Amino acid sequence: MTKGIKNILAALVAAVMSITIFYGVYRYQQAHSRKDKNIKAGFIFDGDASTPYTANFIKAVNQIETTYAEKVETVEKYNVPYEDTEEVITQMVDDGCAIIFTNSYGYGETAKKMAEKYPDVQFCEATCNNANSQPQLKNYHNFMGEIYQARYVSGVVAGAKLKEMIDKGVITKEQALVGFVAAYPVAEVISGYTAFIMGVRSQCESAQMKVKYINTWTNYALEKNVAQQLIDEGCVIISHHSNTIGSAIACENAGKSYPVYHVGYNQDMMNVAPRSALTSCRIDWEPYMSAAIEAVINDRDIENNADGRKNGRDVSGGFKEGWVKLLEINSALASEDIKKLASDTIKDFEKGKIHVFKGDYTGVDPNDPNDTYDLNKEYVENEKSSAPTFHYVLKDIITVVE
Repeated sequence: MTKGIKNILAALVAAVMSITIFYGVYRYQQAHSRKDKNIKAGFIFDGDASTPYTANFIKAVNQIETTYAEKVETVEKYNVPYEDTEEVITQMVDDGCAIIFTNSYGYGETAKKMAEKYPDVQFCEATCNNANSQPQLKNYHNFMGEIYQARYVSGVVAGAKLKEMIDKGVITKEQALVGFVAAYPVAEVISGYTAFIMGVRSQCESAQMKVKYINTWTNYALEKNVAQQLIDEGCVIISHHSNTIGSAIACENAGKSYPVYHVGYNQDMMNVAPRSALTSCRIDWEPYMSAAIEAVINDRDIENNADGRKNGRDVSGGFKEGWVKLLEINSALASEDIKKLASDTIKDFEKGKIHVFKGDYTGVDPNDPNDTYDLNKEYVENEKSSAPTFHYVLKDIITVVE
């Protein structure tokens, strides 16, 4: 082969490589060019429609598809194992997603790493608390509803029902015992059941709580069995931070001489427990997710576009912002007075009148008995992060049992 031919071949190879690189850059830029263009939004879920937690995210996606039908194409991946997060995110980026939502704390570390790798893509991680830790990234965000507010109001409904049972002689003041089926001893769960019992005690001062951990988010048989154990130990109202109808079924089939009522989480339980389900509460993920997508469409800052409490790249919201909901109250079990009480309590939250983590209580860190908190000095939940941080068990009020 002559030197001239070699030079020609080398030039052709260089030209082909240049075209390939140029096309790749062009394709990436086109995929992520947002102004005046439709966008793709990716959603990575740890469950599917069969799990109430993920079902609430799916409701939000459905609303987004309706609201932004001509502007947003959605891409959803369900039941994604944490170890597969990087691969799925890479696929979504290659597919042209301009914004990617992940719905579990377990995705947080990888999602942030991928945000650093793809600075032109916005990443929004629910329930995590690492957006403001180093490195801080302009395209990585945390968000979560201030669910303690809805937990408290559902507790008010339960407490009013307890008081009614006492007034009618169904139980004594000393029998006002609440049971809670809890997933894990983490702040999100502890904060939730503390807010719930504070709501209960706002109506029934003698109420106390027993908590049993199941160390899983989703296990129907275990949730049902643990709820039954709590009922057998005298609990007349059961609530939960877990992901099936198990505890509601246990209340419905309690077989006691008195009714055992249930307060749900993430889903309405009245269809499966019509004789025992008082009400439920949940986070509404749509307000933030819609605001984030709208921000991307219009080249705006996500935090500035979202209505809520802002802490750097982290946003939360409660009743006032529409981020949390009290679901329907069972008319067969609750009077109009109880319904009005719940409605008035929500209005007080919207006006900033209610201070949940405050009172003559002492909280003890379950991992360090020397770490205590005097609630005479109010603890402000979600003050610095959308993820709950209150992690103290109330002394003499809440008992964690094996």
